[in-house]
Amino acid sequence: MTTDTERPRARMGRRQRARLNRGIQYAVLIVVALVAAVVADWNSIARAFFNVDVAVAQFPEVITTALVNTIIYTALGFGFGLGLGILLALMKMSPVGPYRWIATAYIELFRGLPALLVFIALGFGVPIAFQLRFDIYSTAMLALGLVGAAYMAETIRAGVQAVPRGQVEAARSLGMSTTRTMITVVMPQAFRIILPPLTNELILLTKDSSLIYLLGLAGNQYELAKFGRAALNEYASLTPLLVAGLCYLIITIPLSRVSDLLERRYGGVRTKAGGAGA
Repeated sequence: MTTDTERPRARMGRRQRARLNRGIQYAVLIVVALVAAVVADWNSIARAFFNVDVAVAQFPEVITTALVNTIIYTALGFGFGLGLGILLALMKMSPVGPYRWIATAYIELFRGLPALLVFIALGFGVPIAFQLRFDIYSTAMLALGLVGAAYMAETIRAGVQAVPRGQVEAARSLGMSTTRTMITVVMPQAFRIILPPLTNELILLTKDSSLIYLLGLAGNQYELAKFGRAALNEYASLTPLLVAGLCYLIITIPLSRVSDLLERRYGGVRTKAGGAGA
């Protein structure tokens, strides 16, 4: 039987073991860092990743062309996807059965398909099957929007359902129609709730916009991934990819901070696995 005098000793022993474990982990990390510092060929690493001359040669085109095009492709896809997502969310909540079935089928289909397959279908499949060609901006808008809408629809639906039922009942008691209640009462409150996950979806679409490079782009249509890939062949250095990656971070890190800020201020909703829930 453990006595009262033994309990403090046991607690102190646990603290000592915890400190010892942390000390061992720090020591292992220091040893690994030192070994890496001694063994690594830093000259080769510097030439491969941090070639200043190659990095300077990427400007200003990486900003004026690649970064700007990435933002345009993402904005087009997000705008189209948001509009379609709102429609799908309303259809899925509709009391009319066929609307719910169509929305559910769409959401499950495009959440299950890789975005890469959608880009290939629109860029190559549709022109072959229907002799219908889209320009690169339309293709980016449709491909990103079709996939993004499936995730945004679930996020929007969850946000609408998170609005207290009493808000709807109060609006209806004032004589508002169902449509007016949805537009003026429910949607504004729902969007405050879903802003964080929608911001996360914008980040995902920014990264998915890199898939447009598969379709073949003219020089003035390059986005960041294609720009970095082309420069990689020209300079035989990984520095262009590093520059392109940093440009992606210029977009995604501020958006992540905005998402965190909105999360703290308004809260958020969680969607099914695979969505962009906060």
